[in-house]
Amino acid sequence: MSTNLWPFKKRRPPLRFHIEDVELIDQLGKALLSHCDRRGKRDLLLLCIGTDRSTGDALGPLLGSLLKNTELTHFHVYGTLAEPIHATNMEERLTEIYEKHSHAYTVAVDACLGRSTNVGYVTLNEEPLKPGAAMGKNLPEIGDICLTGIVNVGGLMDFYMLQSTRLHVVMNMAEKLTALIQQVDTCLSVSQKPQKAFRLLAPKNELL
Repeated sequence: MSTNLWPFKKRRPPLRFHIEDVELIDQLGKALLSHCDRRGKRDLLLLCIGTDRSTGDALGPLLGSLLKNTELTHFHVYGTLAEPIHATNMEERLTEIYEKHSHAYTVAVDACLGRSTNVGYVTLNEEPLKPGAAMGKNLPEIGDICLTGIVNVGGLMDFYMLQSTRLHVVMNMAEKLTALIQQVDTCLSVSQKPQKAFRLLAPKNELL
């Protein structure tokens, strides 16, 4: 019998917002902040998964590169356009990263494919990322929680769909996630309760 039937084994459903939703940074940011704020003294990693050789799969490296150009206090960012973390180097890169940051709290970010009605949504899941699962790849699970952006339609010819994804969609998503991560990082530095500070530091009408 599946243990998923037991109440104490159930996870909360994923939190999901469209990239153009005015609530994205406020609500998704608060949820991410809540997870990061409970990590204690553990290092906080942001692992941006993907490759710049495929437009649809470039969300992670684009986000990592954008964040490398900002001043983050709490997040250690890995996975950029210059140094991506992808299927062929993943195990080696993760070993190096975890040697530097043992017992870290890790947020994994990756692009994914989904139904046509879900394209443009960003999802926060309280479980590790399973990279390459849709492509049948056997890769290690990553992170304590994960952020995934649905960049195109999946189901048939997934490789082609990733290759033909519009750069505008991926870039827009990466920019919004950059603003979200910046706000979470800022709020983690606030002396008062970060959850209360989030709305003060990130008013909707200035962010979107």
